[in-house]
Amino acid sequence: MLVLSRKAGESVYIGNNIEVRVVSISKDKVKLGFEAPRDIPLIRGELRVAIIGANIEASKSPKDITALKNLSLKKIK
Repeated sequence: MLVLSRKAGESVYIGNNIEVRVVSISKDKVKLGFEAPRDIPLIRGELRVAIIGANIEASKSPKDITALKNLSLKKIK
């Protein structure tokens, strides 16, 4: 992991087309601004963890798989 010190208004570039700018700094928060092409998804870390967890739980549920199989069989007939 690369760790940098930046002041408000300073930025870091990732590749040629993603800019991460320090918008403001308060006592216990840093506000960051992101400039990136629209086709690059930007997702908060805690949301990403929740999505991965939900996907893992959904893949373990046998009744969901059965329902999907029944649905696809109905479409074929």
